[in-house]
Amino acid sequence: MELRHLRCFLAVAEELHFARAAERLHIEQSPLSRAIKELEEDLGVQLFARTTRSTRLTRAGKLFLNHVPRVFAALDQARDSVKAAANGFHSQLRIALSDGITPSRLPALLALCRQEEPEVEVRFFEVPLSQQIKGLHDDLYDVGFARSDEVGDDLVAMPAWSDALMVAVPARHPLLAHKRIPLDELLRYPLVLCDPQACESHAKHVDRVLRRADMEPLIAERVASCDLMMALVSAGFALGLTGAAHIAASREPGVVARPLASRVPPLTTYLLHPTGELPDVLSRFIERVQAIDSPESPKSMPGYHLDPPEEPAP
Repeated sequence: MELRHLRCFLAVAEELHFARAAERLHIEQSPLSRAIKELEEDLGVQLFARTTRSTRLTRAGKLFLNHVPRVFAALDQARDSVKAAANGFHSQLRIALSDGITPSRLPALLALCRQEEPEVEVRFFEVPLSQQIKGLHDDLYDVGFARSDEVGDDLVAMPAWSDALMVAVPARHPLLAHKRIPLDELLRYPLVLCDPQACESHAKHVDRVLRRADMEPLIAERVASCDLMMALVSAGFALGLTGAAHIAASREPGVVARPLASRVPPLTTYLLHPTGELPDVLSRFIERVQAIDSPESPKSMPGYHLDPPEEPAP
């Protein structure tokens, strides 16, 4: 089995069309078919079921597809490690990010890392939570941040920091008459929420809060980033629900943050790492995470308004 066989397999598995896969690889279809046949003979299984009208993965092909991308990910990381060493870095710290962690934390954390251990290259990977968990098991990442501690017994999830869940409201919206917004009043208006596929744990947390009311939320849009959420709120398209720090970090004009009237759990960011003895570079990184001061109160954050800039429209 050679890397060219795996590249051919991956192209066909993703395209499910031999002609398109050959075009993507810049080769003729005949050598592509031959490479797939050689791979199937080497493995002793059929990876694709082909007819004159379609190409689909067999059960064995689907199982093989679960592993092949990790081979290329490991090769990419090996290449990056060699480049890092050539550029003077002594080691590397691979950090996975899921669910959109509090934006104000990363600059301070990264600055501390560069100040205390400039010889360690820090790399970030934005991935879904399921991919982060798998990558931590497969040694593709050293540590990760996510909004969930439901990660299985083989990973440690320690609380890193918390962020108050707030309502993002357009300026001059009727709900600004409330200093704290009742949940049933919130649910009278369209909402823009995080997409569960992009921010799985964030979305689950918000959904649990919304289910406290005996009303079905009117979800106008699901978005993959808080930046887009704030843009839609600023335009008056809908109300948003996210962490106070995300609202404070937004540069969109006319977005006002309001707490909910009922007590709700904060959005907690967890640091994830494998169980067992930790490398020294990772232990020192965890100490830095714990040393980062608690986030400032929302009232002191730039761009945060507890009171609306203008009186709400009648």
